[in-house]
Amino acid sequence: MPKNENRTIAQNKKAFHDYFVEESLEAGIELFGTEVKSLRQGRCNLKDAWCSVVNGEMILNGCHISPYEQGNIFNRDPMRVRRLLLHKREIMRLYGYSKIEGYSLIPLSVYFKGSRVKVQVGLCKGKKLYDKRADMAARDAKRDMDRAIKERNR
Repeated sequence: MPKNENRTIAQNKKAFHDYFVEESLEAGIELFGTEVKSLRQGRCNLKDAWCSVVNGEMILNGCHISPYEQGNIFNRDPMRVRRLLLHKREIMRLYGYSKIEGYSLIPLSVYFKGSRVKVQVGLCKGKKLYDKRADMAARDAKRDMDRAIKERNR
């Protein structure tokens, strides 16, 4: 596998349904060996995950990385909090934005970049119910247009 190739492990599709993604950035994640082996098998769930800033450090909460089957005593708690690796200036800037009402820090995806595990963190603004309905209507309209164009080109 080439050094610069990204291989996606997990994506948080629910985040794109529930939030407008204003900005995203890449962060490293602090893991133990058996967690990396479990991620290589694709055993990660970001559905209810979120990020917070505690004592100047970015923390990933609610991310489930299943225990590695051959890990025995070296396995860690699947739901433990994990530290994200960012520069202090980036953490403080995102912390300032997240304190604004309606903004959250949400992990969007986990992927391998070379041999390292990276997390894409998004600065997100919550959607209202009518925003979700408008997105669904636009997606349905686009699907209908694509279908009509495909039928016409046959």
